[in-house]
Amino acid sequence: MTPHGESDSPVVLYVCADRAPEAPGDATQRAQTEGRAFAQERGLTIAEVVTDTYGEPDPARRRGWRRVRQLAQTGHVTAVLVRWPSAIAPESARELRHREAAWLHDQGVRVRYTWAPLSSRG
Repeated sequence: MTPHGESDSPVVLYVCADRAPEAPGDATQRAQTEGRAFAQERGLTIAEVVTDTYGEPDPARRRGWRRVRQLAQTGHVTAVLVRWPSAIAPESARELRHREAAWLHDQGVRVRYTWAPLSSRG
């Protein structure tokens, strides 16, 4: 058991931060570093890091998010780590974010936010 009472569970780290697919920048690096630290502190194993370019509001239209769904559906992960809610879908498409979170929940997969102000909420 880890200090937070979680077991060594496989998770997927999802990063959707930069607008230029050919040149990942600071936002992607920061999200990956933060996600890895979050997982390590909680004894979680990152099974895969999945990235998408920021811009498409519907997660179902992003190749990376479809991979996240595949990992969830096949039972390969117990949680999706994401920096903040807008990485799943922007505020203007909040209903898409809720749709995806509900679908993941139905698969037995939690969404965990790695950004400190959100991660402290549990």
